[in-house]
Amino acid sequence: MEYRRLGETGLMVSELCLGCMTFGREADEDRSKEIVGRFLEAGGNFVDTADVYANGVSEEITGRALKGVRDDVVLATKVRFPMGDGPNDVGLSRKHIMKGCEESLRRLGTDYIDLYQVHCWDEATPLEESLSALTDLVRSGKVRYIGVSNFTGWQLMRSLDVSEANGFERFVCLQPQYSLVERNIEREILPVCVEEGLGVIPWSPLGGGFLSGKYRRGEEPPQGSRISEAVESMEEYWDRRATERNWAALDVVGRISEETGKSYAQISLNWLLRQDGVTAPIIGARTLEQLEDNVGASGWELSEEQLDELSQASALEDVYPYRFIRNAQRV
Repeated sequence: MEYRRLGETGLMVSELCLGCMTFGREADEDRSKEIVGRFLEAGGNFVDTADVYANGVSEEITGRALKGVRDDVVLATKVRFPMGDGPNDVGLSRKHIMKGCEESLRRLGTDYIDLYQVHCWDEATPLEESLSALTDLVRSGKVRYIGVSNFTGWQLMRSLDVSEANGFERFVCLQPQYSLVERNIEREILPVCVEEGLGVIPWSPLGGGFLSGKYRRGEEPPQGSRISEAVESMEEYWDRRATERNWAALDVVGRISEETGKSYAQISLNWLLRQDGVTAPIIGARTLEQLEDNVGASGWELSEEQLDELSQASALEDVYPYRFIRNAQRV
C-alpha cells in the first residue's frame, strides 16, 4: 500500500484508511481485531473511529486492537454528537470538546490522538470557542492534528479564516461523503480543500454499499443490507441511491469489472483514489472478506479511458452558477 501526505502536513498516511464504525455493531471484538490486524499486515497505518460509534464501544475495541502497535498507527477519532443526556453532552463547546477528548483518550487507551476531528457543524457554538479549545488540546500534546467532517464550503473556509485571524490551529483535512454516487463536494467543498491544501479522507466511498455490486435495477435491496435498513434521514436511503444516474454509473462499473477482473468495490475505490485532492478513502468492513476485497483497490490503476467513462456516467448536473461562470470564461 502506498502512503500519502495528509494535506500539507508532514504526516504520512496509507492511501486507504480503515473505518471502525462497524466495530461493536456489525462486527464483534474478535472479528474487529482480525480486521485491524489484516489491515496493518496489508500496509495500512491509518485508522478512523468516533466517540459516537456504538456509543464509545468502537473506540474501546479499536484501542485494544492497537495495543502494542499504537505508535505505528495514525489514529483518528471525532467529537460533536451526543454522548449523554445532559445539555452539555453534545456540540462543539469548549466544555464538550475537552470532556470528549479526555473520554476518547480513556476509551482508546492512549495518551494522544493523532487526528481529532469535529464530526459536524455546530450552529450553537461560536467557531472561536471551538477552535480555541482544539488549539489548547494540540498545544497540550493530547492531540497532534485537527480535522473536520461534514462541513459546507463556506463553513470550512470560515473556519480557516478564523484560525488565521486568531493564531489558532488550522484544520488539516476534511472527511466528507464522496463516491461515484455522491459527488456534490466537487461543486464547492473539494475546490476549497485543493486550494487551501487540506487532505480529503472520504467516508462512504462505496455509497453505503450501493457500489458493491449486489444491487440490481427493478429489485428491492437485499434484506439485511445497510441500504435496506436505511431510513429517509440517512444518506444511504434506497430512494436516494436508486436513481437513474446512479444505475448508469453502476452499469459502467459492471462493464469495467468484466474487462479487468476487478470487483465493483475495487473499481469504485480506485476511481476515488485518482480524484484530485483525495488522500485516503475510508473503507469499512463487517468481515475479513469485505476488507480483503477493499484492500484490493490498491496497487493498480484504471486506465484513463476507464476513469473518463466512470466520471462521465456519474457526472453532476450542470447547474447555475457553475454553468454561467464556465461560459463566461469564453467571452
